[in-house]
Amino acid sequence: MTRAARNGLADAAWGAGGVAVALALWELVPRTGLVSADYLPPVGAVARALGTELSDPAFLTALGDTLTGWALGLLIAVVAGVTAGIVLSVMPYLREVTASTVEFLRPIPSVALIPLAVLLYGTDLRSTLLLVVYAAFWQVLVQVLYGVADVDPVADETARSYGLGTWARIRYVLWPTALPYVMTGVRLAASVALVLAITAELVIGSPGIGARIAVAQTSQAVPEMYALVVVAGGLGLLVNVGARAVERRALAWHQSVRGEAVR
Repeated sequence: MTRAARNGLADAAWGAGGVAVALALWELVPRTGLVSADYLPPVGAVARALGTELSDPAFLTALGDTLTGWALGLLIAVVAGVTAGIVLSVMPYLREVTASTVEFLRPIPSVALIPLAVLLYGTDLRSTLLLVVYAAFWQVLVQVLYGVADVDPVADETARSYGLGTWARIRYVLWPTALPYVMTGVRLAASVALVLAITAELVIGSPGIGARIAVAQTSQAVPEMYALVVVAGGLGLLVNVGARAVERRALAWHQSVRGEAVR
């Protein structure tokens, strides 16, 4: 077994141990009366509620709605962010013109757009997409801009001296340098997109896991509510793990990933 594999198993063991301790504490706190079981049901009650949810076709439909909003929003944000970042980078005058606009729009919280989303699209999937795309777009765009700024000017000038056109320089000089930054932006955007998708469902009422959490909360179905929250957390974990796996695969040639393999 390689050293990297041993380190991976050790990390997994520590992670599993932490989860086991957290679940044990969760079970003990309501059992011992430190917190009322009406507000924090034991793990067993939540597990039973989770089993009921998993066997409910309506839950699977809601899960599909959440994943659809997340995936579509993330795809649109990544394509738009990468395209806008490259265009702004190869046209310096355009970046100067839009700099103040970008700095004004970027800090606006996506949740502040909820009234606008409801006004435009109601509780439709498009409301979720509006919030997801807006939040995830900036994560990608900023990383692309950082990546392009890291391009070696000597390499760029050398490419120019060899007669490479704009698109050839983007492909052979700009893109390999910016790709690690792009993948970081995609990983961040994937998590942010899921948060906004569930938030939109929870607040707006668009179909998905978030809407089911809101219904469970208003109907005092506390174990079911916690079970759905656990599902949301599990989705976040899977998204993060999946994004990291894609990042490592896309950057298998990069020294940062090769360094991880050696360790």
